[in-house]
Amino acid sequence: MCGRFALYSSFNAIKDYADILNEIGELESNFNVAPGQIIPIVMIVNKKKILEPVKWGLVPFWAKDPKIGYRMINTRAETISEKPSFKAAFKYRRCLIPANGFYEWKKPEKQPYFIHLKDRELFTFAGIWEEWHHPDGSSVRTCSIITTEPNQKMQEIHNRMPVILSREDEEKWLKKNEKKELLTLLKPCAYDLIEMHPVSKAVNSYKNNNAELILEQM
Repeated sequence: MCGRFALYSSFNAIKDYADILNEIGELESNFNVAPGQIIPIVMIVNKKKILEPVKWGLVPFWAKDPKIGYRMINTRAETISEKPSFKAAFKYRRCLIPANGFYEWKKPEKQPYFIHLKDRELFTFAGIWEEWHHPDGSSVRTCSIITTEPNQKMQEIHNRMPVILSREDEEKWLKKNEKKELLTLLKPCAYDLIEMHPVSKAVNSYKNNNAELILEQM
């Protein structure tokens, strides 16, 4: 799964990376993004890419209770096109979720690791989003990070990993509509593209949020 990640790049860096035109204001660096928090995602609206703040934890449009989102921070690639909770979003509401790295815990010692790309600081997870309407007329947009089987390196610490898209596949994920082609994008990235190192267990608490969290612990 992917239960925590880091996003400390500036709004301008994300805007340049994703070729976005709209403004959403300054983004605060977040070295410990946790479920339920508001995060920026890249989506297509009127054939244009925009950056939109949404809540992490998918709430299907048909849900009666928005608290279900805390159980849907991740979506399995193997069942995304079939499960009622995800298939509509997979078909119509795909997105990119910017990140600088993510955390995973190695058992049995529950040692946290920080995982990032070797060749670029900023990248995106494959994601889906939904809009849930409350009976009182209000609405909330939410999202989920798609996970897949681990590559050879990630196997050392966990049995799942988030789908990290290549630059070419980012455009395909947002704009293509053929189901089989989209599913081929939901694969583990090559093991030699990532680096990982153990970090402080301070990351276990979402209340801890500073640059020291991503530093290697010897």
